[in-house]
Amino acid sequence: MKTKHLSLIASLLAVAALPLAAQEEKEATLKVGDPAPKLQTGKWVQGEPVTALAKDKVYLVEFWATWCGPCRQTIPHLNELHTKFKDKGLVVIGQNVWERDESQVEPFVKKMGEKMTYRVALDDKQGSEKGKMAETWMEAAGQNGIPAAFLVDKQGKIAWVGHPMGLKEELIEEVLAGRHDLKKAVAEYEKEQKYKAEMTRLSRQFGQQMQNEEWDKAEATLNEVEKILPEDRRGGLDLTRLQILLSKGDEAAAAKMTEKISSGDAKNAMLQNRLAWMLASRKGVGEPLLGAAAKAAERANEAAQGKDASILDTLARVRFIQGKKEEAIRLQAKAVEIAEPAMKKDLEETLASYKEGKLPQVE
Repeated sequence: MKTKHLSLIASLLAVAALPLAAQEEKEATLKVGDPAPKLQTGKWVQGEPVTALAKDKVYLVEFWATWCGPCRQTIPHLNELHTKFKDKGLVVIGQNVWERDESQVEPFVKKMGEKMTYRVALDDKQGSEKGKMAETWMEAAGQNGIPAAFLVDKQGKIAWVGHPMGLKEELIEEVLAGRHDLKKAVAEYEKEQKYKAEMTRLSRQFGQQMQNEEWDKAEATLNEVEKILPEDRRGGLDLTRLQILLSKGDEAAAAKMTEKISSGDAKNAMLQNRLAWMLASRKGVGEPLLGAAAKAAERANEAAQGKDASILDTLARVRFIQGKKEEAIRLQAKAVEIAEPAMKKDLEETLASYKEGKLPQVE
């Protein structure tokens, strides 16, 4: 059920610009400096519909889905930007994309209430299985993950593309005032694209080495990556080293690496949860890995103040493996109680398994 959590290594390496996917990617045809594609939205769930990009407005088009945990975490930030700049000419559009069940979108937005007050639209899937916005914006720009955002200036050109949390207010102010240096932005974007191409090459090399169980070569590639990465992007490398240790079967060293990562950012609920799930989802996990997983899961739950269903689900699994069945059932029941509708069914199935004394298999 935690397929989205199981992308741990891929998602953390993406933060470090090192995606593990070895698939061939199409070259981006939509880039910073290009005219923005036309809007081809489906139903507008909230706010006044936008049929075309007006020349006197700046647009922030953010792609998201209800099932996407990182997307939910960016909503408050987007709402702050909407609130601060809406009277200065910024239009924020929450463009739903890749949604598994579009009927969940409107209830989700209504439940968010004052925390999500900007416009929200579904994708137009008439004649398009993926969705027209998914194809003409996301796919065209080579954006393979969400959340992703596009900032469009008053000339209708793309001024910035990236993760919403990376969008700075200073940039929005520059674009709104017409002070943004688009030529400089294009040059920086092209430089970043070359950098990403090299990182993609290394990631594929790394992925092949991992597949071939060439652990020493994989470690050497990782060291090469570390030399290229800026210091502020190296945070995910120890997680990758942890994956190597787990793949090698060196559980003692993996437990020590887990504790190093975990203790280094003890209040980061998402990181702690991912660490714990990474270990607890392994077949036949034993000590000392189980102890490391328990500590990370406890830190995650403490940081989330017991209010995150995914984290409770992880902690419940750890407790069940530890033989603490009653505590596992209690934690899982609470996860079911507070879960969003899209998660509830999977959590209920896990709860039923615990009551039967069975540990659910991980896909």
